[in-house]
Formats: sequence, structure tokens, C-alpha cells
Amino acid sequence: MARAILALNTLYPLGLEALEKEFELIKLSRESDPENAIQQHRNDIVAIIAGPGNHVSRKLIEALPALEMIGIFAVGTDNVDLEAARERSILVTNTPDILTADTADIALALLLAVTRRVVEGDAYIRIGKWLNGPMPLGVSLAGKTVGIVGLGRIGQAIAKRLTAFDMRVVYHGRSKKDVPYKFYPQLLEMAQDIDFLVLSCAGGTETKGLVGEAVLKLLGVNGFLINVARGSVVDEEALLVALRNKDIAGAGLDVFANEPFVPEALYSMDNVVLLPHTGSATTETRSKMAALVIENIRAHFEGKPLKTLVAV
Repeated sequence: MARAILALNTLYPLGLEALEKEFELIKLSRESDPENAIQQHRNDIVAIIAGPGNHVSRKLIEALPALEMIGIFAVGTDNVDLEAARERSILVTNTPDILTADTADIALALLLAVTRRVVEGDAYIRIGKWLNGPMPLGVSLAGKTVGIVGLGRIGQAIAKRLTAFDMRVVYHGRSKKDVPYKFYPQLLEMAQDIDFLVLSCAGGTETKGLVGEAVLKLLGVNGFLINVARGSVVDEEALLVALRNKDIAGAGLDVFANEPFVPEALYSMDNVVLLPHTGSATTETRSKMAALVIENIRAHFEGKPLKTLVAV
């Protein structure tokens, strides 16, 4: 039997070529008939490579009788049916730690961009409006309170950066941590005490729709939402209503509920900054992530321990 890898995500910039001598590579994005390609190779596929936008469903897992492992080109595992993987003893790996700094940087970039009107200011010059007078004022960060939802690796990296901007950091999560920031067991309580809400928690069923109408109302008319977690964490319709009605001041969004589709209503809002899920999108980080995915795949098929095995 030929060993094949089903690549739902094309690794960048290292590429999948590093595995071509050892496996047949099925690059789904290049297949004219993806379903037929999977069916043709279903008995040969021993591994899947998936990114955060690629759904590894129970149906897909059950359709591949030789599948042994799933390598996720991301930290989050919410796009994989872990229960189905566990039932088949299929190994799952991810790429933690590597993207922590870059994702934290993007959170800060979004916060600065939306509060200091960076994107709007760029357009203000390009279309000649500066000739008619100064643009509207922005909002300062110093002295303000920021609430972080999910104080894991990325959340703590964000907190470290925000304290350098003289901001007060508080947080909400599943449990209290040994950190010098105030812990809020209840998100609603935190929402009414903060100026900025930053989401860096895991996706999945536990956090789906966590930030909805009630949280946004309490965040208030001067509050800003920054999301570098998963689009599913926010009730997107409730957010659209809050932005449209000025229930909150603005938002910086790197993730969306149905990527790559983004609600068109956001396009015309000047109090929103949008990014196409670029938290880890640097040459350096993506190279390291790709290398780790490949290292795990090779380790498994050489009978060696996996470096970043996910407990399923």
C-alpha cells in the first residue's frame, strides 16, 4: 500500500515538498474534484494536514480506514472531531508556543489600529481629506483597563505587552492563575469594569457564542472588542447590531465565524479594523509551524515520540 498524506492546508513557506520522497501528497486545493480525489486514495491516506479553516469531521475520519494521525497547522483543535479521532486511536498534533508572540503582536496591532484610527487615517490622506482639515480624534490606551478572556500562553503575552502601555490588566478564564492580574470568575462582571475586551481563548463548544448581546451591552459605548481567538467565540449577529447601534465604540477582528466569508455589513464601518486571520502570518513563524508539523509526521512513521501530541 502506498502511504499518502491528505493536505487540506498547504504549509507555508517551507511547503509540503519535504515529504514528497516519503509519501504521496494529495493537495486538495489543487484537485478539480476534491471528493473524488479522497475516494480514490481513501485506503492509502495515513495522515491529514489541516489548518484552522479546515474541518476534519467525523465523516472524513470514518472515510479513511488507514488514517493514523492528524497534524494541525495551528494551536487550536476546535476544527477537528477529537471524539472521532479518539475512538480510532488516531494521533493529533498541533503547533503551540511558536505563534504566541506573533499572535500577541496582532492583538496589540488591532487595538492600536482601531483606537488610534490608523486605517482610517491612512485613507484620510490617500483620498485628500486632510486638505480639508484634521480627522476625528482617537482614544488613548494609557490608564485604561483591558480584560482578557483566556490567559493562556497567548493571553499572557498580550498582557505583558499591554502593561508596557501603562494599561491595567484583568482577566476571565476557566480558573484562576498565579499572575499579578485580577481574576473575574464571571465574564459579565468583568465586562462592566473594563474599557477593552480582548479574546485569546480556545474555540469549541465551551466558548461558542461566549461574547453576545449581554457582554457587549456591559462593555458599553466607550468599549472596544479585540478578537484573535476564534470567530465562534463571538455571536457575530449580536456584534453587528452592537456596532451598528453604537452600543460599543469599535472592534478589531482577526477571526470570523465563517472564514473566509466576512459579513459585508462590516465593510462600511469606520470603527472596525479587519484582518484575514493573520495572527501567525509571518515568514518566520509559519516556517517553524510547518517544520513542526513535518517533524511530528516523520516521528510517528519512524516510531519516535511526537513532539506536540494533543490529548484527545
